[in-house]
Amino acid sequence: MKHLFIALAILSAFLLSSCQSNQVTLIRNGQSRYTIVIPEKAGNKVVKAANELQAYLEKTSNATLEVHASPQKPDGPCILVGWPEEDHSMDPHRIINRTEGTNILLTGGSDQSTLYAVYTFLEKYAHIRFYSPQVEHVPQSSTLRVPAAMNDDFIPAITTRTVHSKLFYEHPDFAAKLKVTTEAFPGYVSEARVHTFHRFMPETDYYASHPEYYALRNGRRIPTQLCLSHPKVYEIVKERVSDLLQQNPDASVISVSQDDNTQYCQCKKCEAINQKEGSPAGSVIDFVNRIAREFPDKQISTLAYQYTRKAPRHIKPEPNVLITLCSIECDRSAPISEKCSDFATDLREWGKITDNIRIWDYTTQFTNFLAPFPNLHTLQPNIQLFRDNNAKWVFEQHSHNPSELFELRSYLTAKLLWEPDANVDSLRSDFLKGYYQEAAPFIEKYITTIHDELKKHPDFFLFLYGDPSQGFSSFLKPELLRQYDDWYNEAEKAVANNPALLNRVRKARLSIDFAILEAARQQLAPDISLTIRNAEGNDEVPAALTNRLNRFITTCGDNDITLLNEMGYGVEEYATLYKTTLARAQQKNLARDQKVTLLTKPKKYADENPMALTDGAFGGPSFYANWLGFEGNHLEAIIDLEEVREVSHVSTAFLQVVNHLVFFPSEVEFMGSTDGNTYRSLVKIKNQRPLQRDSKINDIQYFNAAFKPASVRYLKIKGRNLKTPPVWHHGAGLPAWIFIDEVMVD
Repeated sequence: MKHLFIALAILSAFLLSSCQSNQVTLIRNGQSRYTIVIPEKAGNKVVKAANELQAYLEKTSNATLEVHASPQKPDGPCILVGWPEEDHSMDPHRIINRTEGTNILLTGGSDQSTLYAVYTFLEKYAHIRFYSPQVEHVPQSSTLRVPAAMNDDFIPAITTRTVHSKLFYEHPDFAAKLKVTTEAFPGYVSEARVHTFHRFMPETDYYASHPEYYALRNGRRIPTQLCLSHPKVYEIVKERVSDLLQQNPDASVISVSQDDNTQYCQCKKCEAINQKEGSPAGSVIDFVNRIAREFPDKQISTLAYQYTRKAPRHIKPEPNVLITLCSIECDRSAPISEKCSDFATDLREWGKITDNIRIWDYTTQFTNFLAPFPNLHTLQPNIQLFRDNNAKWVFEQHSHNPSELFELRSYLTAKLLWEPDANVDSLRSDFLKGYYQEAAPFIEKYITTIHDELKKHPDFFLFLYGDPSQGFSSFLKPELLRQYDDWYNEAEKAVANNPALLNRVRKARLSIDFAILEAARQQLAPDISLTIRNAEGNDEVPAALTNRLNRFITTCGDNDITLLNEMGYGVEEYATLYKTTLARAQQKNLARDQKVTLLTKPKKYADENPMALTDGAFGGPSFYANWLGFEGNHLEAIIDLEEVREVSHVSTAFLQVVNHLVFFPSEVEFMGSTDGNTYRSLVKIKNQRPLQRDSKINDIQYFNAAFKPASVRYLKIKGRNLKTPPVWHHGAGLPAWIFIDEVMVD
């Protein structure tokens, strides 16, 4: 009997403390009288929500709360998970966390929202953090209380939230904790998600026999886009859409959208529609509307992208047409509303004619995933802009594969999609302290400083398809690179005794290592250079650069980082190329720093400076850095060796970026002269990797040749441009580029 009185006294004290005027105590001294109760016929996600709540409460307090299923809502004390509100028409995206007497209700307008409600509760009241699939912060506390008047009632403004990151796609449990989708195109027909014209009507099937089905450009039909006014095109696409929907009965969305180029049809019928509508979007929406009317129970997605970004004047999308509005052109150095006001205008104009807008935004540099890309300050205002213009579906195209500060970017973007008005500085600081711990202050200094330095250059265009070399005179200038590097040295020292934290820091450091490696290619400063002169007067690679390259390669390997850009250029290739570049930089070169005269005109890149061919700097996988480009014309250049020299070997590099119309020359010829007037051919080198449909997108080829020794003072290089891509390429009819870099002669 004595034991019974003691037990009743404990229960009475617990319940009394649980019902204090301003707080409800769920757990006290690692004990709880609460149980977790779910409806008897609860779905899998409600069951998961209850089990997750049980597991995390035990992790944080050592208290084990039993989970029960009940046919009816019980009296307390209990935590009610997934019990529906009396209003069964509740918004499916709504979450509710509130007290009901001594009970706690955690629920949502759908089973998925109930799971989100539980994670929200754990974050807010148990202060648990979900930083990455592998890193969580679960504070230890034997007591857990919530406000007695707790009433968290929330409907996210953005109802479909996607962050294009493998952290979410490959870890669905983590995606649920951050409340984002587990795939890029939820609900879509997998074979028809974006850029689908060529999928519906492949050039290999139709072009030879029916060129009239394709775009008319400059008097010629080319298979870059479809002729949307041709009746047969409509019939073929409609049939293909029908087939795909039948094959994918569970899909609710199919994309009928332009291919990824700007070569749209300019025939009389298509142009008449576009002229009337004031935008090439006119002919697209006219076509897509006709398709949409055939499938009223499905969403037909199409793009407002590049040439179709401007809304049409008169025609309105059908109610089941989903407009995917893309911000690809925008400067990322400041919010879209400041530096890309025309996109903001387009967003408002589309909003006037449809309520069905999906935003396709971009958050990283796709040509260099690991490059410093100081745009974190733009994430919140951009998402707020989308929210304020009633965009319910936002797709943030992260790099998918690891990029600079990958975990932080993924985390911040997901958090802001859920709550656009959240305190972003607190979110960032909390993440850094939780994820990097003792190293956090140094990484925070780097993040703050690089963003502040970018803001000092308001004319700088931070481009999705740019290169770190563009920042070498501003936010990545030598003195700043040294400072960033020093902070990462300090960050490593702070966690040197913790291998897991040290690896996280080194992974974060990849961006600065990459920037310095790229700066060394350009011989940016005496201490940021490919080579130094040794005591014997020969060029050799500094040990610090070798160590940095090795650390970069090792860190990538340790973290399964294999890609450097969206064109499939790999870390392994980069390392091989860099080592080749180091070997070339140490070679004797009779052409080094010698005068170059161009007989054909370059365009835009390397400041159009002919000395890019002999300056001792070496280009990498991006055409921004030290590559001299020729658009639509051949390369012809003369190098003056200043005196007659005997030469027997020449070498130069050419770049290929197939999707940007950069191709290897079909042939390179080297010619020699002693007087600068009469030249004779020394060697002709054929392209060993001619352009094919399956050619590697991003590639470098060295045109090397040894020949019988010849006496020359003037060396002429001729590179034959393809002039225009083949008809199967999306750039057919446009001028092709060739890009050349350092010429080596000995």
